Amino acid sequence: MRKDIHPEEYRLVVFKDMSMDYSFITKSAAATTETVKWEDGNEYPLIKLEISHKSHPFYTGKMKLVDTAGRIDRFKTRYAKHTKK
Repeated sequence: MRKDIHPEEYRLVVFKDMSMDYSFITKSAAATTETVKWEDGNEYPLIKLEISHKSHPFYTGKMKLVDTAGRIDRFKTRYAKHTKK
């Protein structure tokens, strides 16, 4: 195995699933500038997620459309002229 390729600065980080408003804390070395106050009263770095195990169809068994940026609407308006032919 190669040496010195893994980060050594692991710390507790809060990950927040924005679609389900669900948060969990775990160790990570991912960089972030945002922080959040956790249930224990301490402040931790925050990483926002669009999807996690609480909202992914594989884990939930349900299909849920998450369109945070309006991508579907933009696609439909952009290619509407091609569907009318």
